[in-house]
Amino acid sequence: MPRLRWAAVAVLLLAGPWLSAQAPAGGPTNANKPMKPFRVIGNIYWVGLTDHGAFLLTTPQGDILLDTTIQKTAPFVRDSIEELGFQLRDVKIIIGTHSHADHTGATAYFKELTGAQVLWSAPDATVMADGGRSDFREDGSEQFKPIKPDRTIRDGEEVRLGGVTLVAHLTPGHTKGCTTWTTVVEDSGKKYNAVFMCGVDAVGRVPLLHNAKYPNIAEDFAKSFTVLKSLPCEVFLYTRADTIRLEEKRKLLEQGAKPNPFIDPKGCRDYIAEREKFYLDKLAQERGTR
Repeated sequence: MPRLRWAAVAVLLLAGPWLSAQAPAGGPTNANKPMKPFRVIGNIYWVGLTDHGAFLLTTPQGDILLDTTIQKTAPFVRDSIEELGFQLRDVKIIIGTHSHADHTGATAYFKELTGAQVLWSAPDATVMADGGRSDFREDGSEQFKPIKPDRTIRDGEEVRLGGVTLVAHLTPGHTKGCTTWTTVVEDSGKKYNAVFMCGVDAVGRVPLLHNAKYPNIAEDFAKSFTVLKSLPCEVFLYTRADTIRLEEKRKLLEQGAKPNPFIDPKGCRDYIAEREKFYLDKLAQERGTR
């Protein structure tokens, strides 16, 4: 990263209370700092921060941005894309995992910046369009700048650009339109199944039974775990750095580790199993069976 950019970052991070009073809430924080962008595997790049993430998938006919982080940190994502040598005008499609401010709150910003087509699952498209007001776990206040997607996508729909195909798998529960994306990526002459996980965390989504705002939340979680366990997952990706042990794997990449440390089928399986156990435990507690 150019020295001037890092200097600017330092000023922002040291601005403290003044900065947080002048800008949208949410970051950067001590746990969510700008970081040097890098190639994860194949045509997939991390352009997020040390906590909240965003991926750029490059193709000969333009690029795809998956998740956008929060409004306040959007400029760092923008700079990361350019730091890698890519052009913002080449971002042709913006997609997301789910309609929470920390993952996709800067979508309107990147739509305005790039003119890209915004594609979203129908259930979460409504939440995006009202700025998070209709999110079932929120209080009805605006969570991010509203953005109406250009088109809604269906379960199993393929998004194609420049020889890259991403498949949308609806895995609701975390949000009503939570979307897990899959693609095939090539590394060192071999092809791997990559999964961009949507959140499957039941934390903060109670009650799971008799939930007036989301009556079928328990059933949706159950179906989503079934779907996730059926997906071939060799490259485990998610737009939360800690979940995929991003920093640990980045360092291994820098050291020349082979195979690519992001090829992590066990990590994928373990994540799904851990989240499913948490969901089942919460469900049992509500039923009074534990």
